[in-house]
Amino acid sequence: MKNKFSHSIRLLIAIGLLFQPLLSNAQKKNNPLKGFDKFVESALKDWNVPGAGIAIVKDGEVILVKGYGYADVAKKRKADKKTLFAIGSSSKAFTAASVMQLVDEKKLDLNKSVISYLPNFKLYDDYATKNITPRDLLSHRSGLPRHDLVWYGSKDSREGLYNRLRYLEPTAELRETWQYQNLMYMTAGYLVGQIEKESWEETVKRKIFMPLGMNATNFSVEDSKKVKNHALPYNEKEGQLEKIDFRNIDAIGPAGSINSNAEDMAKWLQLLLNEGKFDGKEILSAGSLKEMYKPQMVMPGEINYDEIYYSSYGLAWMLTSYRGKLRVEHGGNIDGFTTSVCFMPRDGIGVVVMTNMNGTALNSAIRNDVIDRLLGGETKDWNGILLEKRREILEASKVETETEDIIQRKGTRPSFDLKEYTGKYEHKGYGIIEIQEKDGNLVGLMNSEEVDFEHYHFDVFKLGAAVGELKIQFHMNTNADITELSAPLEPSLGKPIIFNKLPMEMDVSEANLKIYEGKYTFAAAKQSATVETKNGVLMITIPGQPTYSLVPYKEHHFNLEILEGYSVKFTIEEEKSVKATFIQPNGNFTFEREE
Repeated sequence: MKNKFSHSIRLLIAIGLLFQPLLSNAQKKNNPLKGFDKFVESALKDWNVPGAGIAIVKDGEVILVKGYGYADVAKKRKADKKTLFAIGSSSKAFTAASVMQLVDEKKLDLNKSVISYLPNFKLYDDYATKNITPRDLLSHRSGLPRHDLVWYGSKDSREGLYNRLRYLEPTAELRETWQYQNLMYMTAGYLVGQIEKESWEETVKRKIFMPLGMNATNFSVEDSKKVKNHALPYNEKEGQLEKIDFRNIDAIGPAGSINSNAEDMAKWLQLLLNEGKFDGKEILSAGSLKEMYKPQMVMPGEINYDEIYYSSYGLAWMLTSYRGKLRVEHGGNIDGFTTSVCFMPRDGIGVVVMTNMNGTALNSAIRNDVIDRLLGGETKDWNGILLEKRREILEASKVETETEDIIQRKGTRPSFDLKEYTGKYEHKGYGIIEIQEKDGNLVGLMNSEEVDFEHYHFDVFKLGAAVGELKIQFHMNTNADITELSAPLEPSLGKPIIFNKLPMEMDVSEANLKIYEGKYTFAAAKQSATVETKNGVLMITIPGQPTYSLVPYKEHHFNLEILEGYSVKFTIEEEKSVKATFIQPNGNFTFEREE
């Protein structure tokens, strides 16, 4: 969970949405791109962004397709029109287009329930399960908040993530409000694959990429790395540029795994601006394309300028008024890359800006500059405006409060030795957090990401700044056994996510279980119990009661499978001297094994 969901990054990403166009200097109509190359090169330096791939289409013609800066800073390898960049959530429009192609082919109805196509589809809420439609999946109105840590860094399969949906709590009713939700786009892609009886990737390649001649575009950073001409991902840390690792998000691919270049993306723009046709061939019907940029939900946000209106969301597109004209846009952010894909259908303008920098607003500055140039009239210094906003955000993030943390209880210690906290904790939606002890400290592993646990007070630990300094808490039962941990991984829920501690992994072969077999007696109550192994499972029988299966919990300690709060702990003093203590809510009772 290192890095990626910090407050400052979220704010930087949001700039592209919040800062819609203003106005300033006049442009010459006869050569709207005069000085553009110099502007981009200067802006790259201003933002400390290594490189960019840019495509511009006007009235059906590609008027610019070019790379700028560096794909690889260390090797001084320059970006060009064929350099591959990860486009992140700009992939969603391809998923929506593949859904609309099925609508054109009468294979799918946007307003029919998803469960009618996917009988095993299930959400946490029964009403949503029965009534959610493909239109709902594509317009972010499922009622689910982001729940991004379910998939971020996960090594689970797409089908595995799909099966976890039923355990994720919503924060709103179906269609009540707009909440960005990547897992619903994954589900839309999964739906496409199930209907076409192939993967989402195969469908999009066959029905979109190939007809458009987008031959370099792929679905995985693993494929990009096999091509020499790919951009490396970068982040800025304390003003310094640093290369970071690629983020593989193949499992959630329909929400954001596509990688492309300026040359290929120019063809996508031509399709979008030509009512779904390319080279005279219809790839997507004009009606279906227009349906994609028809408002479905109002997006939250304020109007900051006179030149824009409230934004709404269509099917994979964000819609707003820009200088009184319809603008259709979607950004994309994934580790080390930022993209903006924008088109203005009534003005014949299309712009793609891809950069190899994590969470930058440079894409928005370039996009707005291009649109102003092509529309003519006045322009604004978007680069300067957004740089100033970035400066304000960075300054605010550097402010350290001098107020003492009045919440923290100083001088406290954990209730247990650190070893007691170790183990695996599971939430069926979020997966497993594994707690380990390393060099006298706790570390947590979630979705293959490692994060340090710093003791805060009592049984509360603070996670590193990389995940927003979240606080997690360990909980114990009345027997002083640690049974769960809670972590506020989805803040909009208003409550923490609960992870239950899994039993210790032990050798439970039949040979090892046999050491517990025998007849036990509790003399004071003249009660007896029989422990025996059946089909590799340890069983216990008390006269007059059902036979219970014993589930390994800790060393020599077993839980009764169907009785919560009941367990049996064996004490082996000598090879033949064995005791079994029944731990129950009303007390502990020790039975001795008969010789």
